[in-house]
Amino acid sequence: MSPLAMGGPALFIGTDTDYVALVRPELDPQDPGVRRAAEQAGVAPEELAGSGDTWAVLFEHGGEGDGFELPGVRDAEPVGFARLLRDELTAASGPFTVDGGAVLRLDARPSGADAYAFTAYVTPPDDAGTPLTVETGPLPVAGLLADLDAFLGSLA
Repeated sequence: MSPLAMGGPALFIGTDTDYVALVRPELDPQDPGVRRAAEQAGVAPEELAGSGDTWAVLFEHGGEGDGFELPGVRDAEPVGFARLLRDELTAASGPFTVDGGAVLRLDARPSGADAYAFTAYVTPPDDAGTPLTVETGPLPVAGLLADLDAFLGSLA
């Protein structure tokens, strides 16, 4: 499932088969888990639905994907990451790195005219081992900037 299909704010970097995404999923009142939780709480599912408050990192590499939650992450942290990435894409003419803390780092390198390819290093918070590496193909800078603006706008 594309992280964009989850609703809520999402920053997607990559292709359909190789990507990393920061998402804050939206809770669907039709989801069986939401309906069960609402029933147990004695409220309508619509009262629990809407924007969730837990961020997650999703990733896929060569058709194999996974993800993990980022408990305690506030909106300011993904916003800061997105702003750093936007600033680098706007100013850079060569390789750069955007550090998203212990769980995510992006190394970017020019890839053709007005495009960048990324190497994302993803480390789940409960796994101090070697980070998973996700390589993206060339991504147009204009499209990335539009996606970053939409993401930042969704959190404004």
